[in-house]
Amino acid sequence: MSTALSVEDLQLGKRGDRLSSVSISIEDGVFFGLVGMNGAGKTSLIQTILDFCRPESGTITTNGYSHRLPASRQHLAYLPERFTPPSHLTAEKFLRRMAALYGSEFQRNTTLELFDQLALERSSFTKPLKQFSKGMAQKVGLIALLMSNRDFLILDEPMSGLDPYSRALMKNLLLRRREHHQQPHTLLLSSHMLSDVEILCDQIAILHQGVLQFTGSPEECLLYYQADTLEQAYVNCIDNL
Repeated sequence: MSTALSVEDLQLGKRGDRLSSVSISIEDGVFFGLVGMNGAGKTSLIQTILDFCRPESGTITTNGYSHRLPASRQHLAYLPERFTPPSHLTAEKFLRRMAALYGSEFQRNTTLELFDQLALERSSFTKPLKQFSKGMAQKVGLIALLMSNRDFLILDEPMSGLDPYSRALMKNLLLRRREHHQQPHTLLLSSHMLSDVEILCDQIAILHQGVLQFTGSPEECLLYYQADTLEQAYVNCIDNL
C-alpha cells in the first residue's frame, strides 16, 4: 500500500506556535480524522498541506510529490469549512464548471442521484445558488468533490451548518463511497464531531494547541485513554496534558 500523504516534523509559525513538530502519514484508501478544538491548528495543517501557508520547516509529500509542486494536487479535491459558491450561478452551472476544472465528465443523471441521496430537491438543480441555505450549499460542495473522480478528498469541517438529518445523509454517502466504490478513496476529515469521526475514520489524530497528542485507530484511542467513547477519550487526553 502506497502513501497518500506524509507530513514530517512540520513547524508553522516563527516559534512553532501554530504547528509544532507535527508528523502524520496516511496510506491510500484510509479515512483519516483530524480532531481538536477551535484554534488547535486543524485548518492551519490542511492549508499548509495545500500550499496556502509556508511552513518554517518540515516536509510534506502528497502522492509522492512535494506539496510545493502542482503535481501533488492533481489527485486531490478540497472542500473548505467556509464554502461559498458563486451566488450568481445555478447549481447545475456551478457543478458543470467544477467538473471542467477537475477534468472530469459532467454526468447529469449521476449528479441528480447525489441530490436525491443528500435530500436536495431536484428542482433546486437549476436554481441560483444565492437561494441556497448554508447547509444546501455545503451539500453542493460535497457533490462537486464526489463528481471530481479524485482519489484523495480533503474535507475541513464538512458537517458545519448541517442539521442532524443532513449530517446522517452525508455520513452515509461517504461510507458508501468508501465501501462500494471501485476505486478506493483516501479521506482527510477535519471535524469537531467526534461521533462522526468514530463512525467514518480508520485512523485519527488529536491536535491540541498545534501539537499532535495522539495518532492511531479509534479503538487504540479508546484503549489508551481508558474510555468507552471517542468523545470521552478526547476529554481524557486534554485533561491529562
